[in-house]
Amino acid sequence: MARLAQTPGLTDVQRSILETVREFADKEIIPHAQRLERADEYPTDILDGMREMGLFGLTIDEEYGGLGESLLTYALVVEELSRGWMSISGIVNTHFIVAYLISQHGSAEQKARLLPRMATGDVRGAFSMSEPECGSDVSAIKSRAVREGDNYVLNGQKMWLTNGAYSSVVATLVKTDTGADSVYGNMSTFLLEKEPGFGEAAPGLTIPGKIDKMGYKGVETTEMVLDGVTVPASAVLGGEEKVGRGFYQMMDGIEVGRVNVAARACGISIRAFELAVAYAQQRRTFGQPLAKHQAVAFKLAEMGTKIEAAHALMVNAARLKDAGQRNDVEAGMAKLLASEYCAEVVQEAFRIHGGYGYSKEYEIERLMREAPFLLIGEGTSEIQKTIISRGLLKEYKL
Repeated sequence: MARLAQTPGLTDVQRSILETVREFADKEIIPHAQRLERADEYPTDILDGMREMGLFGLTIDEEYGGLGESLLTYALVVEELSRGWMSISGIVNTHFIVAYLISQHGSAEQKARLLPRMATGDVRGAFSMSEPECGSDVSAIKSRAVREGDNYVLNGQKMWLTNGAYSSVVATLVKTDTGADSVYGNMSTFLLEKEPGFGEAAPGLTIPGKIDKMGYKGVETTEMVLDGVTVPASAVLGGEEKVGRGFYQMMDGIEVGRVNVAARACGISIRAFELAVAYAQQRRTFGQPLAKHQAVAFKLAEMGTKIEAAHALMVNAARLKDAGQRNDVEAGMAKLLASEYCAEVVQEAFRIHGGYGYSKEYEIERLMREAPFLLIGEGTSEIQKTIISRGLLKEYKL
């Protein structure tokens, strides 16, 4: 096994899971990723293999048919999947977040009804917070749920839903008038259930089509239009008594999501390093392999060091969350460093490839288009710096 990005203290079960996933990535993902990515084709066969391994239920408790594994295991699995193809990790990421939200904040009825089917992958989750005009400013969302009798009626437009079409349940943050002093106390999360597919997937709920992207192909990213969507009060995450708690529930899920993005960045960085270190030993210039030139050897040294640092921060953030401790600052640090380093590592691998790196025949070209997504996904680097600085100033307040 390679020396980089090793994780001490894993159980035999964790090591077995990771070895299985790594072998799956080597045999079933990497050989097909280029073709699927170019065609922007949904990786149905790969997803079927993941279902057979039980990956959709990785973090779901055993009582609901899952494997009951930790956030650390989940993050390390995501790292391995992203090493194969980032889009594959994207398919399970929002699913994991929604499963986590239901596990942590759902009502007994929601857990019993949804988690067993999510564990098998028969029901897949999507996560919806952003809107066309709000970006990272969650307080600016306009989508709204209004109480009418025993139901709520939802109207608005949501943006950037990964798994927007293929999902069957969408955890959706909207404004609700609870009379709270803070805007954050006037938000609620609804579990909107729908049929997979594009068009009107439930009465009043429309998935218009997938957004064409520069990278992150294969997995669909969509909008969601809510036009008079009527749901019972029991559709509120955690039940009706949790109206007004949506923002805090979503932020809990986002901490998981930021660990995921850090893990994705680590996976892409590892793959970029693997490609670069192999190419540098095979390609000869001026009578010797590229790796013998100090300029290239130093690049490899810096790339490896950045991967180690990012991986360590990611593992620390995951272990804090597993221990029940607050990890907002640590998750922000992990996401910030891993995504920024990923962009740097991929670009250095691209430079090592020279002109061949610009060719679509070489895998590094795809990584060059995928890495930038991590700089903005689950909050931009600037948002992470805001979170980190606020946390540190609170901790070190004079």
